[in-house]
Amino acid sequence: MSQLQRIAIAPSQLQQGQILLTKEQQHYLGRVLRLREGDRFIAMDGKGKWWLSQLAGEQAQVLEALFVETELPVSITLMVALPKGNGFDEVVRCCTELGVTCIAPVLSDRTLLHPSAQKLERWRRIAAEAAEQSERSFVPTILEPVTFNTAVNANQTNHRYICEARGEYPHLNKVLSSISDEIIIATGPEGGWTTQEIENAIAFGFQPVSLGRRILRAVTAPVVALSLITASCEV
Repeated sequence: MSQLQRIAIAPSQLQQGQILLTKEQQHYLGRVLRLREGDRFIAMDGKGKWWLSQLAGEQAQVLEALFVETELPVSITLMVALPKGNGFDEVVRCCTELGVTCIAPVLSDRTLLHPSAQKLERWRRIAAEAAEQSERSFVPTILEPVTFNTAVNANQTNHRYICEARGEYPHLNKVLSSISDEIIIATGPEGGWTTQEIENAIAFGFQPVSLGRRILRAVTAPVVALSLITASCEV
């Protein structure tokens, strides 16, 4: 099925074995992908279900359900201090490809970006597109931005880590062997976390870890962290 094009649909579009295509999806399939009546494609609902489908005018006929096993064996929530400019777009895209489950943008003491509602919709659209491209079964959840202290207080899993470039902390590689089901990993803004933020995170059960001896950019650190986790749990 790898040669077939994929599109994301809302679960409500599937009705009695038919997919009711939106005008945008009809345009994308017909004008952009150049599919014609009777051509096949894969529809995915972003919640783990895929269907082999056949284009039939303004709708599509479901031919069969597909079983796809592309997800990681662990659930990863990535807390990212929002970088300046449009850097978060690339974080969402790359981390979706790598297998992240949930992305929680946070406003730290050094955050310069205060995003609008339109930014959030853009990030969710990028996640859906990246999930299609990388053949994911699920589209990651992109949460609304909250303050860093709110975010660290809201997450209660046993495996919580905050990446910090300064200080003598164990490398993330050294702690991953104990993770079996769920992990939360936080990466900082330009200029790094403040001392108070690190202390607050520790108070809420986060363990500081290192991503190596070099200072990484705010948009690089999340990708490195996700890559290490992916490599650890897919060997």
